[in-house]
Amino acid sequence: MTADIKQLEAFATRIRIGSLEAIKARGFGHVGGSLSIADTLAVLYGAVMRIDPQNPRWPERDKLVCSKGHAGPAIYATLGLKGFFPYEEIKTLNQPGTNFPSHCDRLKTPGVDMTTGSLGQGTSLAAGMALGDRLRGRDSRMFLIVGDGELNEGQPWESFMFMSAQKLDNITVLIDWNKKQLDGYVSDINDPHDFKKKFEAFGFHTQQVNGNSVGEVYHAVMAADEVRGMPRAIVLDTIKGAGVKEVEDTFSNHSMAAAAEVFDGWINSLTNKLSPLEGEVSHA
Repeated sequence: MTADIKQLEAFATRIRIGSLEAIKARGFGHVGGSLSIADTLAVLYGAVMRIDPQNPRWPERDKLVCSKGHAGPAIYATLGLKGFFPYEEIKTLNQPGTNFPSHCDRLKTPGVDMTTGSLGQGTSLAAGMALGDRLRGRDSRMFLIVGDGELNEGQPWESFMFMSAQKLDNITVLIDWNKKQLDGYVSDINDPHDFKKKFEAFGFHTQQVNGNSVGEVYHAVMAADEVRGMPRAIVLDTIKGAGVKEVEDTFSNHSMAAAAEVFDGWINSLTNKLSPLEGEVSHA
């Protein structure tokens, strides 16, 4: 199986644009952590996951749990671009009566497989869902996105130990190692040390890649898919706010407020990248 890397890069750019358009409509929101996982979402929904936007609850589908649920804007942009709902609806983000709350909610948003946002809990939910699919004889795959700050907590590590003990080889954990959490650098607040070594010690087949390179992410996910008898982990070495230089360079970029014209500038800078990306064809 091959993927068109240039198309995936363009998809990641559109996800970034959609994330910013959704947040712009509210005036503030989780910018940094939404932008950092755009490349991973482009790979999963653009080249890897077996999904059906016309049947979001299809039992045999591959599933995604975004445990760092505050990255909802990126999830919503991805799902809207894939046709799970009209794209323009994402611009009601976190407004009264919306189906697009700040944190992902499976009862509100078509295509969201699990409600998340209370950090750490998504890991347990994903483990249970993966085990449930295996017990039902499904060949569905589970993809779990976790934040590096989220891994300060104990619950994820209990979940990872369970995944390993159960030999859940239908789950891939993707760690968004963007180096920051709500109030500072992860290394300053509660240094996690070496994620790759830690996951290996917990019994995972583990890789570490440039998480803002769709090519590296794609090849890592495909390599993980060949692993049997143990869960898989991919440490995504990312930049918080990736894709928008001004956001990357802002220290407190977990949640940001900005004027509409500032968002427009960021969106325009991304839009200007689309034509050259889409004008070339390259295969992995």
